[in-house]
Amino acid sequence: MAHHPDPYRAVDRQVDPLKMVKSLEARGRTPTQVRLRRRFLVFAGLRPGWKVLEVGSGTGVVSRDVAALIGPTGSVLGVDPSRLFVREARRLARESGLGPRVRFEVGHGARLRFRDGAFDATLAVTVLLHVPKAPEIVKEMIRVTRPGGVVAIQDQDFGTLALDHPDRPLTEKIFDGVARKIYADPWSGRTLYRMLRRLGLDSVRLLTDVYQDTTFEPWSRTFLERRAENAVKFGLVSARQAERWLAGIEGQAYARTFVMTLNFYGAAGVKPQGPRR
Repeated sequence: MAHHPDPYRAVDRQVDPLKMVKSLEARGRTPTQVRLRRRFLVFAGLRPGWKVLEVGSGTGVVSRDVAALIGPTGSVLGVDPSRLFVREARRLARESGLGPRVRFEVGHGARLRFRDGAFDATLAVTVLLHVPKAPEIVKEMIRVTRPGGVVAIQDQDFGTLALDHPDRPLTEKIFDGVARKIYADPWSGRTLYRMLRRLGLDSVRLLTDVYQDTTFEPWSRTFLERRAENAVKFGLVSARQAERWLAGIEGQAYARTFVMTLNFYGAAGVKPQGPRR
């Protein structure tokens, strides 16, 4: 059976999943990504001593930041369907000196094994765009959150991806075409506020933030190179067109006029204390 175009649908079946580990950790270290992630966690309203669940925890970048916010009396549990990601997340947490406060397990967000109300807060960060039935995961997150606890989600929205490039039609063809091929919902970010309100959370809030790069950071370079590679693989453009597109980006970077931005949306709500009337 052929692999899905989105490698995050089946990490453990990829040719080189450790490369994905390195990519996630590199993205996690990117200064703009650090700011986006930590601002969202503050927005979510996590408190010292809380018990927090992260769904789709990957290599544990977010969970490690959560541990710093909730302090030594709190605990974080990350679940991810990839056995390799869970193994690497455990290793990285140990190397960070976090000890038993941060744990990771293999698990699927749509079938969480925890009892109702087991956590003070549940999180999913840049996960739902990869998921065909996102509301099923959010419903499970709500179920395992205690009444009065917080459910918070952050996702990018590829409909807002902007690159200053001399060939705008080719840029739009590559960006839109590749996003439609790979992601279950490339525009998931803009739907989060509506989803949390429709699923019955109280006090739903929205945070809009922007990944902004004017220095052609390594993560942006890798991201754009992969977009070009996938555009050729999916038959959207020729290899020559992809090379020309990347040369245009290099030219902008050399001239110190490179600009790329991408909106990230965060939504957080409170689980009602009792059934609605």
